[in-house]
Amino acid sequence: MPPDNRLSSPAFPRNREPIAAVLAQLLPSSGSVLELASGSGEHVMHFAQLFATLCWQPSDPEPAARASIAQRRLEAGLANLREPLDIDAAGARWPAATFDVVVCINMLHIAPWIAAQGLMAGGGRVLRQGGGLYLYGPFARQGWTTAPSNLAFDRSLRARNPHWGLRALEDVTALAETHGLALQQVVEMPANNLSVWFEKA
Repeated sequence: MPPDNRLSSPAFPRNREPIAAVLAQLLPSSGSVLELASGSGEHVMHFAQLFATLCWQPSDPEPAARASIAQRRLEAGLANLREPLDIDAAGARWPAATFDVVVCINMLHIAPWIAAQGLMAGGGRVLRQGGGLYLYGPFARQGWTTAPSNLAFDRSLRARNPHWGLRALEDVTALAETHGLALQQVVEMPANNLSVWFEKA
């Protein structure tokens, strides 16, 4: 029997429908979507099923994650879900292709700031004019009381790695603007998360 390479994310069953509901309001009716840090591949497979007129390109720098995505893709048999690419958000080696949307879920707080810098720089390069960047996850915000659970989560992240932690939405927005990405919408989500949408002017 071949090995089971599928990984699972404990957050996926909880957040897939709330995220999909927001994406349904933001995604174009056709085009291509690049997902960064696809992890287990559960989100991108779910979205490829829901938004079948879009072509979905998963990616992850970790070989185990790409193996999981590849197995899920093979089992699902979705024509609009491509083979996963090896993309490190912090790196300069991104596809030469242009995308209508870039999606990144639950990455910024478990990666060093250089990953956020690479995400915005890469997104600014590969998005078409008018294209969108969608972020999901926990953020800190000035003048907004962050939930105690998020503060505890931030402390635990920084204890594991001093380069991790919740990012201030204002810092992320300012960084995005330096790469031609303008903040358009912020949606409060369950479990003290945010959906954040930028567009390339």
